[in-house]
Amino acid sequence: MAASSLRAAPILFAGAFLSACAALPRLEAVPPELTERAAIQGIADARVWLDRDLGPFIQSVIQDSNREVEALRSAGEPTDHLPPVYVLAISGGGDAGAFAAGILCGCTARGDRLQFKVVTGTSVGALIAPFAFLGPQYDDVLRNLATAIGPADVLGERNTLAGLMSDGMASTEPLSRLVAKYVTPDVLAAVAREFGRGRVLQIATTNLDAGRHVIWNMGAIASSGAPNALDLFRRIMVASTSIPGAVSPVMIDVDVDGKRFQEMHVDGGVISQVFLYPSPFLAELEKATGRPLDREIHMYVIRNGRLQPDWSDTDRRTLAITGRAINVLVQAQGINDVHRLYEIARHDAVDFNLAYIGPEFAHTHPEEFDTAYMNALYDYAYGLGSTGHAWHNSPPQQTEMPESH
Repeated sequence: MAASSLRAAPILFAGAFLSACAALPRLEAVPPELTERAAIQGIADARVWLDRDLGPFIQSVIQDSNREVEALRSAGEPTDHLPPVYVLAISGGGDAGAFAAGILCGCTARGDRLQFKVVTGTSVGALIAPFAFLGPQYDDVLRNLATAIGPADVLGERNTLAGLMSDGMASTEPLSRLVAKYVTPDVLAAVAREFGRGRVLQIATTNLDAGRHVIWNMGAIASSGAPNALDLFRRIMVASTSIPGAVSPVMIDVDVDGKRFQEMHVDGGVISQVFLYPSPFLAELEKATGRPLDREIHMYVIRNGRLQPDWSDTDRRTLAITGRAINVLVQAQGINDVHRLYEIARHDAVDFNLAYIGPEFAHTHPEEFDTAYMNALYDYAYGLGSTGHAWHNSPPQQTEMPESH
């Protein structure tokens, strides 16, 4: 979810208007007491919840490790001491996702691109994560997503009246077509193969009915063999980028004991703009297995944004003030999410590495998904990655205020 995406202020007024209008049809929402029992037909292990009982998540991690060990054994590799674990979290940030693409492609050019055991993505990070997960052979896709798309490739804008009467001021149809172009059956098969080796790809959405973060196991979906696997994979990517009110939500059918329900999913950044694992995870994993995790963990976080407030000369008008306040709120949330992961890493003695947009990048940003801005940001990030200056071992404690842009 981006601080400046689609200029947030009108969404509040759209919401107020919509509340007085008839709602669009949908299947019944899952009752709260059944939320965690709701399942995707044919894909029982499609997702987990990280905000309450960690048991299912712990079991999925153990299964991932078992697949990894079996893959190493089949390849004739030693399994008595497993290799370090490299994990990557890619944040939201709207068109600033060009930053993550540039960092990754720059690391490829430098020759030190890591293979991450775990890759997570939220919002625009969800569009990047599958190709970051699959490795440098998909750098051309990352480059195209970062530099060759414009507003019309992402948003199907509606006129004001149509937007107010619908479920978003823009439709997700162009973005759905874009995702379908790049997420092919071959990509699904490649994700499934890596899942079989114990690697993990996760994307977050927000279940708006339940008000909860949903972590989707994209490898399990890809390897399920379910006839709806490719469609679900694509829909989750689109849902993770769908800013509520600004863009239509994605409706996902589920069932409980044979009864069909429908969940409303929107941008994962509504709850958290970047994620890996909750703070009790390693301790809970040790309890479940009866032994500590005897592996090095290296955490990499790409923040598609700045880590200091953007200055703005705010007009003294209701819409301008409201929009600016929402942007500040979203940016502060994103910064806090980074600091939360840093504190988890410190607590768990995990090596921490962070890439973010520095104050030296000051290119003008006239509109969302402006091609010139995205190209400039990609080139800036590529330069950081290709020269070995991408990663910092902690968030900055004090930074200079960037110039207005």
